[in-house]
Amino acid sequence: MHAAAERLRAAGHEVHVPDLYEGRTAETVEDGMAVKDEIGHEELLRRAVTAVAPLSDRGLVYAGFSLGAAIAQNLALGDEKARGLLLLHGTSDLAEGASVDELPVQLHVADPDPFEPHDWLNAWYLRMGRAGADVEVHRYPGAGHLFTDPDLADHDAEAAETTWRVALDFLAEIAG
Repeated sequence: MHAAAERLRAAGHEVHVPDLYEGRTAETVEDGMAVKDEIGHEELLRRAVTAVAPLSDRGLVYAGFSLGAAIAQNLALGDEKARGLLLLHGTSDLAEGASVDELPVQLHVADPDPFEPHDWLNAWYLRMGRAGADVEVHRYPGAGHLFTDPDLADHDAEAAETTWRVALDFLAEIAG
């Protein structure tokens, strides 16, 4: 996360990386899921809201990786001043009746993603579109779940470079 934040900062973006796990880390996905379950989704969301509340009047672009993407999506959809949403490696369910006014959304995801059901992406895309989001989806066939992280076995250098190039263009366009 910190390496990704530095990459975004190097491109001229102000980046905040809240520590929703309060310093706890995990060595495996399974251990990470156990920590997430122990803390609980509602508590993670509460921590995220607390972290961004002092910044939200600026019109933020929310971004996240995997579970962090789900949290970022929830925050962006609840913030009427949100300027955009960048999702890498994950999304979240959408509440019925959710509404956003042409929120620019970009998703980068492995195809298939081993942590998502087979048909999840089309349903998510349709729900986001019905909610009013301007959605772009970038799929990376054969890439692992966290393919942008060079320190993981999932890493796919070509897919990662494409993701960063496209994502940085997206952010530059939103920053206008």
